[in-house]
Amino acid sequence: MSDSLHSTFCCCPPGRCGAAPPPVDVASASNFESFSLRHLDLRLQLSFPEREVRGRLSLRLCPLSCGVATLVLDTHPSLLIHSIDCRLPEGSLCSGLPYRIEPFTEYGAALSIALPAAAQEPHRGFEVIVLYTAKDAPAIWWLDAELTCGNLKPFVFTQGHSVCNRSFFPCFDTPAVKSTYSATVTVPEGVQVLMSATCSAYSEQDKAFQFHMEHPVPAYLVALVAGELIPADIGPRSRIWAEPCILNMAVSKLNGQVESWLCAAERLFGPYVWGRYDIVFLPPSFPIVAMENPCLTFIISSILDSSDFLVVDLIHEIAHSWFGNAVTNATWEEMWLSEGLATYAQRRITTEAFGAAFTCLETAFRLDALHRQMRLLGENNPVSKLQVKFESGVNPSSLMNLFTYEKGFCFISYLAELCGDPQRFDDFLRAYIERFCFCSVVAQDLLDYYLCFFPELQDNSVADREGLEFERWLSACGPPPSEPDLSQGNSLTEPVETLCQLWTAGTLDLPTITLHNLAQWQTFQMVLFLDKLLDRCPLSHEVMSRLARCYSPLLDSNAEVRIRWLQLVVRSGYFPELHKVRRFLEDHTSRMYTVPLYEDLCSSSLKSIAVDVFCQSQSRMHANLRKTLQQILSQCVGPLGSTPVGDERATDTTGTVALRDVNVSA
Repeated sequence: MSDSLHSTFCCCPPGRCGAAPPPVDVASASNFESFSLRHLDLRLQLSFPEREVRGRLSLRLCPLSCGVATLVLDTHPSLLIHSIDCRLPEGSLCSGLPYRIEPFTEYGAALSIALPAAAQEPHRGFEVIVLYTAKDAPAIWWLDAELTCGNLKPFVFTQGHSVCNRSFFPCFDTPAVKSTYSATVTVPEGVQVLMSATCSAYSEQDKAFQFHMEHPVPAYLVALVAGELIPADIGPRSRIWAEPCILNMAVSKLNGQVESWLCAAERLFGPYVWGRYDIVFLPPSFPIVAMENPCLTFIISSILDSSDFLVVDLIHEIAHSWFGNAVTNATWEEMWLSEGLATYAQRRITTEAFGAAFTCLETAFRLDALHRQMRLLGENNPVSKLQVKFESGVNPSSLMNLFTYEKGFCFISYLAELCGDPQRFDDFLRAYIERFCFCSVVAQDLLDYYLCFFPELQDNSVADREGLEFERWLSACGPPPSEPDLSQGNSLTEPVETLCQLWTAGTLDLPTITLHNLAQWQTFQMVLFLDKLLDRCPLSHEVMSRLARCYSPLLDSNAEVRIRWLQLVVRSGYFPELHKVRRFLEDHTSRMYTVPLYEDLCSSSLKSIAVDVFCQSQSRMHANLRKTLQQILSQCVGPLGSTPVGDERATDTTGTVALRDVNVSA
């Protein structure tokens, strides 16, 4: 590869690059600020029987100043380093560089490499080559055939967000650093490999899959999936990949729609720069709902059961193509920049595609969940800040919550409201993307550019309006200082409020209740209605009985509705429907549908049901989920015994929780 490959270490607007130090990332052990990363190359051999990846990593680097004698990369104890070599600027190879691995946090370690003197000259490129094996790595999820949708062949995928890819390959595991990458992957015959890359091919001669990402991306967006996957085109630049048993269902849900969403996004925010937008449906063990890997969105197959949630979550991932992937938060303390902007962009797209009423309904549902979380945490909880200051050693993924998305969305909506015209704000966002494309930014970059774009707002000192100061938005605990006007969704949200009040009024007014035809409701109306009933639990036996009789078929319409009804069943101790709780937990092995029900069962007098179902179904769970549920159960009923033999990697080391009320895209 030549030095002309596009790369970036730009995380500042003009005047900051080189004039101010790069942002401090307490989640990275690396000395990324001392180097420019030009390109990253991986050569990987996947072994399903051994559940290991044998890798060769090549990093093409340039020192940014004199006297940098050590290269420090993020790594993980699960990576076994075999050797480290260095190709010097003049082309000669220096073999066997000294290195040491030092503890950093529970989610990583520091790999310190002593550089030869010839690799310490500033602005002269050199290459570091690391041979390693990744086994039991938190970023790499190996699935036996029994844990896939088809139950026929094993499967593997990676999940790098936010700090897991240091266990996939040694790297600058910080969103402040971006580079192009390439990869060559060897797998057993009959296994399809996909990666988050702009170019892909299969070499018959080498019997290997080859990938290249032509645009700079941070390490966490390097993603791989391999298994029994077959494709189906659903648009001129989009394809679905899925296991054969679910492909037709996925195509029927999305055929022709994705292109219209991409076109709407381009009209709003400018060109889609990534070439293809493909989607791969992963087995239920995928730990989050969806992940915005460039060119290739990962999404959990369980969501196919809930069409409205599928649509909204995919549009959220499309929005990340601009906000998160093209322009990225420079540190995980600024995660709201990607998620808040992507949520705002998602809702601009859904307004174009489905109308303002639908968007306001979905927003009302999410903000209702935000208020619920606020009540649980308390208004002074620091995780409710947009700019969360991480203590050293805290896993950034563990602090991902609704505030990242919804409080961030409210702030962006407030900025749009200040300029007085959504179209003018769209123009600003297009200019913002063009200005910072392929860079990493902090909040001050966004706000400075905003005030430059709207000088009349700067003249009016909008950043310092009492009670709505920009600094308060960023640094204060508590709910959003303001929320957007959702009145265009009143025709959909007011019936939900009315019906909820009727069901919880004390005396049931059945004639009035029956005037509400829930068969005509949208999914987000149903889940908002059930969430509001959950807030009023426990409900009486009479109310639960009447609800079951009135709405029985509708309460079984999709998984998002069904789990909320079953939570009502558990929290209200409604025994006639408990068999459905058992069946649901036996049928579902995804985190987002199991953890909430197990938590409710263990908080009630029904702990024995949780233990019984777990003992019968644990063999069909991924080790990470099994460990999480063991922890939940042990807190209420005591230890359940040791982890089953062969599950040495049973600890849930990802730090990610698939909250059902969050567009977890990490």
